Amino acid sequence: MPRIAEARAAAEPSSPEQVARQHRILRAAAALAAEKGPERVQMHEVARDAGVAIGTLYRYFPSKTHLFTALLAEQVERFDESLGEPSGEEEPEEAVAGVLAAASRELLRRPLLATAMLQSFNTANAATVTDVARIDRTFDSIILRTLGIDEPSAKDLSLIRLLQQLWYGVLQSSLNGRISLPDAEADITMACRLLLAPRSNAHPQT
Repeated sequence: MPRIAEARAAAEPSSPEQVARQHRILRAAAALAAEKGPERVQMHEVARDAGVAIGTLYRYFPSKTHLFTALLAEQVERFDESLGEPSGEEEPEEAVAGVLAAASRELLRRPLLATAMLQSFNTANAATVTDVARIDRTFDSIILRTLGIDEPSAKDLSLIRLLQQLWYGVLQSSLNGRISLPDAEADITMACRLLLAPRSNAHPQT
């Protein structure tokens, strides 16, 4: 049934009660995934722990892909809200590397949940899982603000898109045990230096 339901978009909450219900669902899903991993999480368990009917759960989240992508969107937005304004004391690409390293450490605190969120995001169809665009917009906003770019060029947006894809790949490699967290952070720093060097507001090389 989840695979069939995945072909349609999720419903949006339209009242405070529905928002609260959706929030309970997300909290329940996060707790279950952090404990047992995405493969062993059952939708009926999420509904039970959230105190909602299974039909209500599927109305807001037609599949586990919708559910865990929504959780990633929530985490990315919460991280965005926790960031202050860039200090301007370091090179912009180094500042971006620091932001991504902090986000990596936050996500990887709960590896099983991080696996569920990243796997879902990487397989989600943007046409039906609307939180994909929400994540992309928030990521763009974080990086552009850290770089000090108010009016990005098409090239800026392309560079940020490539950086985002690389970051998720590095996180997945760390979760799979292929690289350590320090190596992951070093790779992210190198990627920021290489990919962001040709951005529109970069200082010309002398």
